[in-house]
Parts: sequence; structure tokens; C-alpha cells
Amino acid sequence: MIKFTKMQGLGNDYVYIDAINQNIENMSSLAKFVSDRHFGIGSDGLILICKSDIADFKMRMFNSDGSEAEMCGNGIRCVGKFVYDKGLTSKTILTIETLAGIKTLKLNTKEGKVETVKVDMGEPILEPEKIPVISNENPVKNLLLKAKDKEFKFTCVSMGNPHAITEVEDTEKFDVEKYGKVLEVDKAFPNKTNVEFIQILDKEHIKMRVWERGAGETLACGTGACATTVACYLNEKTNRKVEVELLGGKLYIEWNEKDNHIYMTGPAVTVFEGILN
Repeated sequence: MIKFTKMQGLGNDYVYIDAINQNIENMSSLAKFVSDRHFGIGSDGLILICKSDIADFKMRMFNSDGSEAEMCGNGIRCVGKFVYDKGLTSKTILTIETLAGIKTLKLNTKEGKVETVKVDMGEPILEPEKIPVISNENPVKNLLLKAKDKEFKFTCVSMGNPHAITEVEDTEKFDVEKYGKVLEVDKAFPNKTNVEFIQILDKEHIKMRVWERGAGETLACGTGACATTVACYLNEKTNRKVEVELLGGKLYIEWNEKDNHIYMTGPAVTVFEGILN
């Protein structure tokens, strides 16, 4: 019997499990089962809250295909809400260990519950070998790739996980699945990649759709919104502080000039709780 909580950040939904007070096995298989929207709970993946020797908590994240991922911006906000709302901590400033390093969260509470979370996502990674992406550019701003009948120009950024960002004319009309599933596995990306298709509205507003590695198109991607902000500023298309509009809602991203860190603010919502037998 496993207790779980279904949570979402801008519609990017995961099943959250307390792995501190419960013993969880076969995590990859469990992720595939709970993610199934017909025979399981239905989610973009599974997130486990674990003990950490170097931070307040550790987050392990599994995509819907069972693969383990480094980080999830929307997911980590919900981790903050989970541990606070369930009384696992009384802190409003938290450190969370991830495969992409330790992230710091500032919890914004209302009536004893977390409403929004500001995450210090750390510094963007621009070196091609660390993203990783096969390119001679540093930073990578002109990666030309062909998928199906179209050629795309990508800027590549890692936020602990790889992202490839390209501008399209109209995100609403763009066929994300057709091109996303081809670009995700392009040989230019040794570890595959998340693909962001963006439309720049003005210097402070971006529309974005995302094809997530291992999950397909999702309603939102926090690390993707951060990577997109970096890419747009590097290409002199936007300011350092922008509002990113995703299918599931809006994220507020700032690439701070003083410390070079990316700060992401957005909601975290509990959907329902249950028990797996």
C-alpha cells in the first residue's frame, strides 16, 4: 500500500510519493504504471521525495516512459508545497538535492498552505559538451537541424537537463508532435533533448510549447522556460526578465545579472490524494 499525491504546476502533472516514510521499489516500472492516463493515475511522470545528506530533501524524478530525469522546474515547486503542507518541514526557505545539483526554494504561503514557489534554478550551462550537444559554437546559437520537411535553427542551453530552443511563427498552429519527436532524438543530442518551440511577442513576453524528452508534449516545462529566457536574451530578442506563457499558464523568469542565476516563480497545486494497493 503506497500513499500518493497528484500535483500540478501549470498543468505539468506528476504523482508525488513520500519515499522517506515509505519504502518504494521498482521506481521505473512504477513511473510507467502511475503515468498511464487510462490504466494508471495519469501524469507526466513520478516524483519521489527522499532523504538527503546534503540538502533538506532529495527529489528523484521519472518520466512517463520510466527514464530518470535530472530536474523538473514545475515538479520541484510542487515538492516544496508537498513537504511544507504535509508538515515534513516548517521552513519557507528550502534546499532540494537533484541530479542537476542543489536548488533553493522560497515558499510563498497563504493561510498555512504554499501558493507559489520561487526557485533558484542556478546558472545556465552554455558549453556544448556539458549540455550536451554536438557543435563547434560556444554558446550554441546557430545549430541548423532538419526534421521532416522543415529546417530549424536552435539555441542550446542546459538547466541541468538539455534544451534546444527554436523560434516559430505561430505556436498555436505549429505541429509540435510531428517535429518534436524527430528532433528529440537527433544525433546532435547525445542524451536526447527537450525541444522548445517559441514565439516572441515583445521584449518581456514569450509564448512557448514544449516537447519533453521521454514524455512528449506537456502543458508546461519550468526548466524549458528558464532555458528559453536565456536563449532569447543571448539572441538579443528579449530582456533578462520575462513572462513565459505556456499551455498550462504563466511562469515568471529572471536571469539575474549579478549572480548569473535563473529565478523562476510559479504556482504549485494539489489535485488529489490516494492509495495504491
